[in-house]
Amino acid sequence: MLRVMIVDDSAENSQQRSLYLRLMLEQVGYAVVAEVFEPQKIYEAVHTRTPDIIIIDTESPSRDTLEHIAMLSATDPRPIVMFSSDRASDTIRDAVKAGVSAYIVDGLDAGRVQPIIEVAVARFESFQAVKSELAQVKTKLSDRKVVDRAKGVLMKARQITEDDAYSALRKMAMERSLTIGEVSRQLLAVSDLLA
Repeated sequence: MLRVMIVDDSAENSQQRSLYLRLMLEQVGYAVVAEVFEPQKIYEAVHTRTPDIIIIDTESPSRDTLEHIAMLSATDPRPIVMFSSDRASDTIRDAVKAGVSAYIVDGLDAGRVQPIIEVAVARFESFQAVKSELAQVKTKLSDRKVVDRAKGVLMKARQITEDDAYSALRKMAMERSLTIGEVSRQLLAVSDLLA
């Protein structure tokens, strides 16, 4: 069962709107674990209640709400669906930049909620997979540069070939149960210290 946190930053009738949304979500099988009415409490509620998804109901997202979503998305990302009445392109762009997975204009009805949530979760998972893959590629590229520099240091210090330098790095990595990148960083740190 998907654990949902509701955020309602609308000034008017928040309790009624939140109750309507809660009942709608529970009717389609979701567990509402938290309701937040103040943007500054979003981060704390996420960490104490650990929802799987956040659903925000608003007339137009406040700057505070977007800032708190952005902070959360940077440190503890999760799917976020925003139901809003604001059709402005800038608002939509700002919400997506902050970490909103799905921005729905005037679409808060029971028949559409479940498919919207499912699509938002799928998009979020897909985005996270791409983000993880990109981080791995960046790490590999960074490691490659570090390994090349470390090979250069070994080649110069020991008067050996590039293949021999790589073999030496690989042997050190295996002996220490580290990656070649980690061993190369250590070697470069020592080399800089001695220079």
